[in-house]
Amino acid sequence: MHELGVVMEVVKTVQRFAKENGVTQIDTIVLQIGELSSMIPRYVHECYPAAVDGTELDQTKLKIEIIPANALCKNCQQVFNIMKNRSICPECESPEWGLLSGREFTIKEIVAC
Repeated sequence: MHELGVVMEVVKTVQRFAKENGVTQIDTIVLQIGELSSMIPRYVHECYPAAVDGTELDQTKLKIEIIPANALCKNCQQVFNIMKNRSICPECESPEWGLLSGREFTIKEIVAC
């Protein structure tokens, strides 16, 4: 489970941000995780308490937003979700597409108290 190491890096990044910006209390950390990311949201959520244990973030909440795996059909220009449509355009049934979103793993927001 590589999620723990990644979540620990998120905690370090948030701690550094808070220190550099004079933020003394953080309520919530919001992460965006793409459907095609190598990170499994459930595991990230489960690892979070261990990653913040003993830090100034130990009382913070974690919110995860899932970013859909959307693509643009190269044939008809339709935007569609490749997970729901099995990588085939639902409009013209073309398998040719370009990925628009879905691989993200970002800290979207740090909510201070």
